[in-house]
Amino acid sequence: MESVCRRLKEKGYGVTEINEEELTYPAFSHGQWDACLSMGRLPQTLLWLRQEEKRGCTVINSTEGVALCCQRRRLTEKLQEALIPTAPEQGDDGYWLKRGDGVAETQGDVRFAPDRSEMESIKKQMKASGINDIVVSAHVKGDLIKFYGVRGCGFFRTFYPGADGQSKFGDEQRNGAPHYYIYNTEALQQDAEHAALLTGTDVYGGDCIVRPDGTYCIIDFNDWPSFSRCREDAARAIAEITVRSLQK
Repeated sequence: MESVCRRLKEKGYGVTEINEEELTYPAFSHGQWDACLSMGRLPQTLLWLRQEEKRGCTVINSTEGVALCCQRRRLTEKLQEALIPTAPEQGDDGYWLKRGDGVAETQGDVRFAPDRSEMESIKKQMKASGINDIVVSAHVKGDLIKFYGVRGCGFFRTFYPGADGQSKFGDEQRNGAPHYYIYNTEALQQDAEHAALLTGTDVYGGDCIVRPDGTYCIIDFNDWPSFSRCREDAARAIAEITVRSLQK
């Protein structure tokens, strides 16, 4: 976000940077902005931004998109309805259990079970910890790939976390070192762009698994990722779509 703001300032735009807790202050009333770029997910942030959307302000990412990406079950159902490849529910190589009513913020929000018996046990543990909505999907063997994109401007990057060592909770190790299976990168980009369009998420990222035969499935899709592997290039693309929205 800081890189995007710097680029917009260099282009001559006035930019105000606000911590989302400050949006409740009277000083930040509605109607001051031509565009709002937000990484916030707090309910009061989305409420404030929703009011900006209603008056015609461009909000990146849309409040609908952010809310949907925070609801894994609804998100998965929407992708499946659009025939975007996702992980199957059944398999022989273990299962992933993820909280369905929010994003993964702690390691306890995403758990791996090697078999159905352990899966049922972990379900009980997660429910005991207060997680009642649990999405279960089969583990898919293959290359884990992270992708980052900015919708509508051609920016799309893929990386192998098993090769660069960057990890959130260490779950990437389940798929081991990449084999670099051949797959259709353009098809993945098209599916990711389709998902971004469906969800109203212009700035997006996610994970997918490429199987040995080259087929793939998207196992995660989220709003405004870290872009840790391509931050400056992503900032340039985000600034580009922001300027484009202001010129309409």
